[in-house]
Amino acid sequence: MLEKGKIGVHQFTILTILFTVGSSILIAPSGVAHDAKQDAWIASAAGLIGGLLLIWLYNRITVRFPRSTFVSCCRQVLGHWLGSAVALFYFGYFFLLAAFVLRNISDFMATQVLTQTPIQFIHIFFLGVVIMGIRNGIETLARTAEIFLPWVFFFFLIMAVLLPPKFEFGNVVPILEYGLKPIIRASLPVLSTPYMELIVFLLIFPSVKNAAMARKAFWVGTLVGGILLVGISLLSILVLGADLTARHVYPSFSLAKKISIGTFLERLEVIMAGIWFITIYFKLSICLYASTMTFAEVFKLRDPKPLYWPFGMLLIALSVTVYPNITYSTQFASRIDFPYSLPYAVLIPALILIVALVRGQKDHEPLRR
Repeated sequence: MLEKGKIGVHQFTILTILFTVGSSILIAPSGVAHDAKQDAWIASAAGLIGGLLLIWLYNRITVRFPRSTFVSCCRQVLGHWLGSAVALFYFGYFFLLAAFVLRNISDFMATQVLTQTPIQFIHIFFLGVVIMGIRNGIETLARTAEIFLPWVFFFFLIMAVLLPPKFEFGNVVPILEYGLKPIIRASLPVLSTPYMELIVFLLIFPSVKNAAMARKAFWVGTLVGGILLVGISLLSILVLGADLTARHVYPSFSLAKKISIGTFLERLEVIMAGIWFITIYFKLSICLYASTMTFAEVFKLRDPKPLYWPFGMLLIALSVTVYPNITYSTQFASRIDFPYSLPYAVLIPALILIVALVRGQKDHEPLRR
């Protein structure tokens, strides 16, 4: 392992929560409502159930390889050369995911907050903060997450308390008006973002002090983050309705604008922006950290720190090139992301687990030929 720092089980739970909420809290309700209409919250719950099944798969891998990173696991099961090739594909997956997250930040800032600011400047500023954070290691990042998680819960609680006067319960009925097919179709993008992306935590798992408790923490963190996403989808439908939720690119941001207490407490969309900036910071940090550590481990580099700034510059160029505009990134998230993520999140991990079970392989056992 290149990472020498150790994190506690509680910190691992917090990182999982923040990563799960990530950028999804701002953009997910729109896509779900587009297909599932007033049943968007049911589709979000269905995506959460699928995500928990994925956590079961990832935990099974950690049972066999509790002290190995996913790169080492691939090499042990598939052999050095094939395992290294598969790990390089995961480097590309994590790096492209980081580019997508970075583009989410600039799209939001350029359309909602800093409308006259070039997106490249937003990328440089935000990515600089991310790199300064992860250069100190996963242990420092986890301690920082402990500080910010209470603020996320506090901001979310404010919204949950102040929005009920705006509820229109007729917006959620009739339930299952269009049947199960739209719900299943809407749940697939939810499953891909964020739950399929949680495979990135197989790079962090060996850094957790207690492997057995870390598996439970993985369940808990995903469940808590998923409940927050289901909650924001339900709030969006109750307040905005299915049509407005589907039309808004950032429905939860528009949702916060509806909060009004008399004439002295208004325009609290900064609350939603606050939640989002915190969660997306940690999601981008983990994605960039995982991609850099994967690359360094494949090529047996002693210190991954010199890679952060060059990779950061490449990330800025990639985020602008691969996702040229907000419309394209929205289409990618709703139509392409699930089939693109399926091999990385399901097929390859399942193959590795099956081969390891058949061969009876565990941590540090030689490859059986």
